[in-house]
Amino acid sequence: MESTQKKSSDSQVRKGDRIKQIFAFVSMAGFAGSTIFGIVSLFSSGLSSQHQQKPVAVAVSQESLLAAQERGYLTVLQREPQNQTALEGLANVRLEMNNGKGAIEPLEKLVKLNGDRADYQALLRQAKGKK
Repeated sequence: MESTQKKSSDSQVRKGDRIKQIFAFVSMAGFAGSTIFGIVSLFSSGLSSQHQQKPVAVAVSQESLLAAQERGYLTVLQREPQNQTALEGLANVRLEMNNGKGAIEPLEKLVKLNGDRADYQALLRQAKGKK
């Protein structure tokens, strides 16, 4: 009788272990499936959104870039009228824009602040020639 009970108890343990194994397998398969599904949907949505978006070409003209630089230098000069970097940048930008008349004022300030700089004097002569 004892052996019958032992067999019965062993079979119940085996059934319990077997159920635990099946449950563990189903759980792992579900986890793996949901992970794979998530990764696939992530990549597919990323790829499809790349194909659906039309590339937007940002065409910025040289003139608009120079105008933006000019505004930036003017902003600095409003706060710091003697800022030599901004004065030089403003003069160069205006010369690049073929605005020799507009470059004269910052160049005159630079020559006044740095009388020994021959390059500023040459740029001033060049700007006065482009009036």
